[in-house]
Amino acid sequence: MPGTRFHLSFHQLLLIAFMLVGALLGGTALRAVVVLDRLMAQSGMSTAAALELNASAQALAERTVDMERAARQSLILGDAVLRKRFDEEAANARSALRRLTDQGLTPDQAQRWHAQLAQVEELLRGPAATALDRERLVAQRFREFDGINTGIAREVQGLIGERNRLLRERLDNSRSRLMQQVIVVLLLTSLLIAGLGIWLSRPFKRLEAAIASLGQDRLDDPIEIQGPQDVRRLSQQLDWLRLRLTELDADKARFLRHVSHELKTPLAALREGVSLLQEGVAGDLSSRQQDVVRILQHNTAGLQQRIEALLRFNAAAFEARQLRRRPTDLLALLQEQVEMQRLQWHAKELTVDVEGESVVAPVDPDKLGTALANLLTNAIRFSPHGGRIRLRLRRLGAAVEIDVCDEGPGIAETDRDRVFEPFYRGERQPQDAPPGTGIGLSIVQEYIAAHGGRVTLPPHAPKGAHFQIELPHAP
Repeated sequence: MPGTRFHLSFHQLLLIAFMLVGALLGGTALRAVVVLDRLMAQSGMSTAAALELNASAQALAERTVDMERAARQSLILGDAVLRKRFDEEAANARSALRRLTDQGLTPDQAQRWHAQLAQVEELLRGPAATALDRERLVAQRFREFDGINTGIAREVQGLIGERNRLLRERLDNSRSRLMQQVIVVLLLTSLLIAGLGIWLSRPFKRLEAAIASLGQDRLDDPIEIQGPQDVRRLSQQLDWLRLRLTELDADKARFLRHVSHELKTPLAALREGVSLLQEGVAGDLSSRQQDVVRILQHNTAGLQQRIEALLRFNAAAFEARQLRRRPTDLLALLQEQVEMQRLQWHAKELTVDVEGESVVAPVDPDKLGTALANLLTNAIRFSPHGGRIRLRLRRLGAAVEIDVCDEGPGIAETDRDRVFEPFYRGERQPQDAPPGTGIGLSIVQEYIAAHGGRVTLPPHAPKGAHFQIELPHAP
């Protein structure tokens, strides 16, 4: 089977599975029909045998009455025709008794009946002078015949009852066996369906994981999924897509490096030229010329800042796929980032609180530290003088949540959907700080997503900005 499955498609395997289940259920139904037909045949045979027994017993009783009438009349009248009629009725009675014996009547009853008939026949033979005396004796013998026939009738009813009981037992046993077989087949069918379902769904779970891996830019691991033919073909296409995405990613990084290099060289010359003009190397400048030089200097500095931000974001996106995880105390990591930026938040006389208990999780401390540092820098930049920043760490089941809250102007509703986009800057910018590059939050999202987590903006923050990081699979 393992060698065969790789040459079959999922559709063919599913068809085979349905055929197996149908064969099991159909075989059980066919066997039930056969058993039912056999039981009906047995019931019919038993009914026919019971009717035949009753008919034979009734015929024996009727023939006995006819024998008595013919015997007594032949003795009184001395008629040979009546005696012949007695012999005929006796033959018919013997035939009925023989049928009863063949169908299970005990030999004792038959012997008693034959002995009684022999006595009657003996009384029928004799001189005419004793006919009346013999007639009275014959009448007495036939009264004894009634008792014998009654015993035979009771035994016949007993035979019929016993056969009905045995038939009921056979019916009950057959029904029990059939029920057991149905239950076993249903269990086997359920196990077969469950096993085939798990076996056939396993490649699709791997496909789902492979697609999720591509969506999260984890392009280093090759995609090779064993299974039905069409699943393997789809796996090969996904691996081709992975290689293509890897090439496109490398082309993008290479393009950004080349463009940045090509821009930085003339930009450096431009900045140098502007500096020379500002220093008066080319002669004194008028006030309007100095204004133009200042504008040029400001714009060239901004352009250089943007180019460097672009390179940093590209480097962050590349490094996010190369995590070096190790068990890390997240509370200590938070406190470390707060300590590293002590000068910045002291300069604005801010209060920074770190709350929570120690939690150890397998993370890349450098990249997660960079993400936390960017959020803290953002909070410091937007916080008012003398404000408070709160960092809270807590465990939620198998996940860890990190909240970073400040008392700044917060995130505008129009900016919430775009705040993590590269180079996007919201409308609420601090007045006393230079404009940012707009890539800090994008780098946070890249690094958190690389850890399998997410960073969100919880709704209805009471005051300021509230960023929430969720890291899954914490031990």
